[in-house]
Amino acid sequence: MTQPAPALDLTQRPGGPVVLTTTAPQGPAAWAAQNRDAVRNLVAQYGHLYVRGLGLQDWAATAAVFRGLTTTLLGEREAFAPRQHFGDGVHSSTSWPANQQMCMHHELSYTLEFPGLMLFACLNPPAAGGATTVSDAAAVLEALPADLVARFEREGWMLTRTYNDEIGASWPDAFGTDDRAAVEAYCRANAIEFEWTTDGGLKTRQRRLAVVRHPVSGARCWFNQIAFLNEFTLDPDVREFLVDTYGPDGLPFTTRFGNGEPIGPEVIALINDVYTAHTLREPWQAGDLLLVDNVRCAHSREAYQGDRQVLVGLADSVKLADCAPTGGAR
Repeated sequence: MTQPAPALDLTQRPGGPVVLTTTAPQGPAAWAAQNRDAVRNLVAQYGHLYVRGLGLQDWAATAAVFRGLTTTLLGEREAFAPRQHFGDGVHSSTSWPANQQMCMHHELSYTLEFPGLMLFACLNPPAAGGATTVSDAAAVLEALPADLVARFEREGWMLTRTYNDEIGASWPDAFGTDDRAAVEAYCRANAIEFEWTTDGGLKTRQRRLAVVRHPVSGARCWFNQIAFLNEFTLDPDVREFLVDTYGPDGLPFTTRFGNGEPIGPEVIALINDVYTAHTLREPWQAGDLLLVDNVRCAHSREAYQGDRQVLVGLADSVKLADCAPTGGAR
């Protein structure tokens, strides 16, 4: 593997990610074009990279940097929560209550084609909290109980969704169309079972792999959103409200074992505890950039106070079929 150039100023404190401190005298876009290979090599080496010193201030400069560091910027299908779209492949961070932790997850790992690289740019840091943290997927896999991993490798995991206009993304927002035939065609092409409800809503169910091999390194990675999209990761009061409102079978989203059996709260707590033990955290500073290999590392967002503005890029598409699955089913 290509080693980092000696001139690059890299630091890593205990419990923190790798941080590259730099300057961009000719502007962020020029810096990205000049340092693309070095940055991508560092992401390949560590699975993530914070870049500090670019001074990103608006979406246009952010878009230029995202384009300079990636092959292709992507749109989003099957979103579980709304985003604001700024154009040129730049999106807002996912709409999620500021006072609630966003659990570790791999972006769009419930789809058959997902971003291989995530980019985050902080234009305005929050007053407190709000860090975008990362966790190494191979280390998490190694730390989980072998029998639990074996079951998920055999069965995969299942995501069930009940779309409505009140919680999360509506089905027209998630699929980018209000044409039922187009949604049905997408579902059939992407191994998603679907059912239209009498009130015009949509219920879906999809079974996916829980453990994959990295498409480049071949490393086995815990790659899913089993904990993040499970009902027991929600604040207990929020879960109780959703169950009372929609019923246990009508929740906006939850996850199950691949055979359809419920996943108990003790399993979700265990997964989240392992993530916590392997979390790397760096507080945002204005103008920071974070790159995350979406298969190698999970990411999360802390609860926060104040005005937080973090822009997001989804890049470099990867097909699940190219990740040499270790078990389960699509």
